[in-house]
Amino acid sequence: MNENQEISERNIPKTASETFDIARQMGMDVDRVPAHVAIIMDGNGRWAKARGLNRSLGHQEGVETVREITTVASHLGVKYLTLYTFSTENWNRPAPEVAALMSLILTAMEEELFMKNNVSLRIIGEVERLPEDVRTAILNLVERTSKNTGTTMVIALSYSSRWEIIRAVQSLAGQVKEGKLQPEDITEETFEKALATEFMPDPDLLIRTGGELRLSNYLLWQCAYSELYFCDTYWPDFGTKEFCQAIAEFQNRERRFGKTSEQVSVDKTSDCETK
Repeated sequence: MNENQEISERNIPKTASETFDIARQMGMDVDRVPAHVAIIMDGNGRWAKARGLNRSLGHQEGVETVREITTVASHLGVKYLTLYTFSTENWNRPAPEVAALMSLILTAMEEELFMKNNVSLRIIGEVERLPEDVRTAILNLVERTSKNTGTTMVIALSYSSRWEIIRAVQSLAGQVKEGKLQPEDITEETFEKALATEFMPDPDLLIRTGGELRLSNYLLWQCAYSELYFCDTYWPDFGTKEFCQAIAEFQNRERRFGKTSEQVSVDKTSDCETK
């Protein structure tokens, strides 16, 4: 395969009905979709290397996966889709690769994808570190899509959980120093409001592609009770079926949040009786 060849053809579902059909084939209950799915999109470079291609082509194909998963998540009614796009640590990669990634991010922010699927865009991370053209383009798209009422795509860009936590601590410490807040008044809720993710719920499901089994400094506070799903599939090969399969496995797990199975069963019965 040469680098000018078309890498893949995608059959992205055009309607919610098509997506529902695929979801049911994968054993998924379309009436119990997680509200918030976070994804660590891993394996672009290794996908390209396995095919004898430049790493940049792996990232380009990864963008196509983003478009597909965003469309499918919108069809399914996922309220928040958070994508680990570029970590704070990624700034340490070779300069040419960083430049190529920034250029790709710039070209990937197609307004049509968001408007066609009624998706709004939010960004979390050290936005001020981004090149000015990338920062301006993304913030403009955030503004233009702000009135969309479907899925909210959140891109974690120049983001790390440790950066976010330290920033929150600094903010709260500053309020204490100014006499606006007492140390004993700092609670989980107070802390969460100081995080970059204060506008959305914690992830129900975190997916990591590419075979690695770690969180890589991503949403560490928020994923305290998230269900974790790891798969060997590289991100460019992670499509509609793989996404629905991950959700189907999530649906088969029992989320106890520190309770016993018996307590969870009673809670579910009470909820049904209330309804």
